Amino acid sequence: MDKEKIKDGVKLILEGIGEDISREGLIETPDRIARMYTEVFAGIDKDRVPSEDSDAVVREILSKTFEAQKGQLILEKDITFYSMCEHHLLPFYGKAHVAYISDGRVAGLSKLARTVEEYAKRPQLQERLTTQIADAVMKYLHAEGVMVVIEAEHMCMTMRGVRKPGTKTLTYVCRGVFENNDELINRVLMMVR
Repeated sequence: MDKEKIKDGVKLILEGIGEDISREGLIETPDRIARMYTEVFAGIDKDRVPSEDSDAVVREILSKTFEAQKGQLILEKDITFYSMCEHHLLPFYGKAHVAYISDGRVAGLSKLARTVEEYAKRPQLQERLTTQIADAVMKYLHAEGVMVVIEAEHMCMTMRGVRKPGTKTLTYVCRGVFENNDELINRVLMMVR
């Protein structure tokens, strides 16, 4: 990341809204935001070439597996996350729930949370985030099926525009044996609640 460009951009925004960037409370703001963005957008791989594997980090995260019973349902729920809406660069945050059916191998418990975090730490859409997590579990864990449910509050709905604090957006994606299997979907939804 180019921290100097971020700092210059923040100064322009502050000046653009009519602030005095030499005011005591704002002098260090551009540097603070540049440091914060390196953390908030840590999921952006600066060495990534678009034609190469853009999921190398996620593939590595999900590569550590353990033998388990084939066909077992695994659910990791209430994985807290935060991300930044790519439309307004405002936060959205909430919980992700990831359920999958084992093909005989399972990921370490922290690996699903790390996968959510990796995809969340980039400019994002909730719908894309949900799909990316589901597709990664299918691809790298070779799961028989996966269901990802994300519930989040978007600050672009709370702070601006319609201004509806507390409004939650739910998205879910099903792959493999979860597709068109209402019984399995309902079981996971009951476990999530």
